[in-house]
Parts: sequence; C-alpha cells; structure tokens
Amino acid sequence: MVLENAKFSPAVSTTDTTPTNPHDVARCILRRAQIDAMPGVAKVHFLNDNARRTNKSLGDATGLTGLGVHHVEIPVGAESTEYHLHHHEDECVYVLSGRALLTLDEQTFELESGDFVGMPAGGPAHVLHNPGPEPLRCLVIGQRLTHDVGDYPRLGKRLYRNAGQWNLVDLVHVVDPKATPGSTVGNK
Repeated sequence: MVLENAKFSPAVSTTDTTPTNPHDVARCILRRAQIDAMPGVAKVHFLNDNARRTNKSLGDATGLTGLGVHHVEIPVGAESTEYHLHHHEDECVYVLSGRALLTLDEQTFELESGDFVGMPAGGPAHVLHNPGPEPLRCLVIGQRLTHDVGDYPRLGKRLYRNAGQWNLVDLVHVVDPKATPGSTVGNK
C-alpha cells in the first residue's frame, strides 16, 4: 500500500522502510503537484534566438542518466529549438496541451494535445513552432549518449558532441576521407 505523505512529498511505503537497494526508491516518483511546483529553467537555443522554452527535467529529478525527459513549455510565437536532426540519438515528443506546427524534413504538420511524434536517429530534421493562442506544453524525451552528431541543415552547420565537449563546424568543411579517390583510410 502506498500513501501520499505531506503536500509535495513523494509516495512513501507503509510497509518495509528498509531499502532493498542503495537508491531512494521514493525518488523515482514525481507527483503532479511536485512537477507543477518545479521552477523550470528558461532556455534559448544558442543558434536560434526565437527558440525559447522553459524546461523542467523530470529525468534529472528522478535520477535518470541515459534518458532525458523534459516537461517543456514553449510560449506563443516561439520555436522549440533550431531545426535539426540527431545522427545517433532517438528523440520523441508528446503534446500535453496547446497546438504546434511541426516541421519534419521541411513538411509542416499540425499537432494538438494527445499527439505523439517519434524522430529516430538519422532523421528527419525537426522543429516545433507554437502558433498560439496558448503556451505549448509537451514532454520531450531523448537518449543521452556520450556522443552524438547533430546537423542544422538550414544553417549549414554540424555539431559534434563527445563526452561534454562540443564542436560546431560548417557542413561544407566536413570531408569523408574514405570518399577521396585512392584513399586507404580504414584499410588494414
């Protein structure tokens, strides 16, 4: 049996209080009131001044390390991020409330409460725009790999992320050495 403790406390068990592992198992649960009370972090994408949102990291709050789970609020007229794709990480969005215009590989789709979008690693490129009339609230979920490569096709940029280090380069300068005629790169 599980009972709610004080106003914003996680669930507590009324049976055995001895943890079966070193983790605080009650930390795995976030109640709606706790999520509502989280202050959130205002973010603006480093490549898009109109990509404004408030993030509440539910994954961080519950100790997830391999999966990012964010309750995101995007104001009217703003975008979620810069139009991009991930080469190695899967990402998905579930719309909680409001409306969105989703661009997937330069095709636009309307989304509303209850809609889900999955973007597998390798594409398609994507971005959400909030046309209003109210804030767009959604869950954004994605892998947290040690490394990823992201492309920003509208800007001609590629981002290499490796163990916390980020390198942004112009796509025109990305060269595949194996594609060079006569190359022996990769041969043993």
